[in-house]
Amino acid sequence: MRAAVMGAGSWGTTFAQVLCDAGTSTVLYSRRPAQAKAIGELHENPDYLPGITLTSSLDATADAAAALDGADIVAFAVPAQSLRANLSGWAPLIPPGALLVSLIKGIELGTRRRMSQVIIEELDADPAQVAVVSGPNLAAEIVRRQITGTVVACVSDEGALALQGACHASYFRPYTNTDVIGCELGGAVKNIIAIVVGIAVAMGQGDNTRALLITRGLAEMARLGSALGAQAQTFAGLAGMGDLGRGMSVAEASALSQTAEGVASCGPVLELARSHGVEMPMTEVAAAVLRDGLPVEEAASMLASRSAKPEWYGP
Repeated sequence: MRAAVMGAGSWGTTFAQVLCDAGTSTVLYSRRPAQAKAIGELHENPDYLPGITLTSSLDATADAAAALDGADIVAFAVPAQSLRANLSGWAPLIPPGALLVSLIKGIELGTRRRMSQVIIEELDADPAQVAVVSGPNLAAEIVRRQITGTVVACVSDEGALALQGACHASYFRPYTNTDVIGCELGGAVKNIIAIVVGIAVAMGQGDNTRALLITRGLAEMARLGSALGAQAQTFAGLAGMGDLGRGMSVAEASALSQTAEGVASCGPVLELARSHGVEMPMTEVAAAVLRDGLPVEEAASMLASRSAKPEWYGP
């Protein structure tokens, strides 16, 4: 089994190491030759994971054709908004029949497509050939081999099991799922909710407020997921709750590539919700703060002044 990971940011590099530790021969592609050389020869990614010694079995290259040659698994770890353009260039190089894996948590601007949908469209791929990884995947912890769990989802049981086997390391426990829609929405929406939680924490709110926002954020995820055909139970698992409770400030979110996907996804997630008649008040507030500059004090007032409703209600 041979894998190629396309994108040498913190998560792409970390997942490439996970694959190596699981016994999968892996090549990491970086568009910058100096970065590829540092990873391959010095076993370090100084741009994204400084001070971390990577496994010596991880190869790296700045040649996309060399990375993709003979790959059985191709994992994409580029920013959500650049995936389509990158796929266009890589398409002729990707081996037919390879399992195509999205490591990306985001929704495409303009099209409102999930990342698996972008892969299917650009590569004319069978959905059974496309998988996603989602869960509480903080690269800074996983690269240090701290124990974690994740979800590997594919509409095909065979695809999910193949990916599970390829990335199951002693510290990295992947669970299979066939609910690709739910897993991708969980990954995209949870970072938006984490920003709202971070705002509340920054304002000095305590554990009660945090618990309220996390729980109601989960309800928002489930409402949108239900409207789009996802399974409700997915959002109670690793792909839904995941790292939802961590929270962070807007400034912190903008500085972190993974959660910055949540910032960028606010708009398209909100468009998806509105087009399906789904109420997502926390996402509305996050978008107003991030996109329109709404003061956080006013954002808090907006959420607090909403009318009381049943705990569970439909889209």
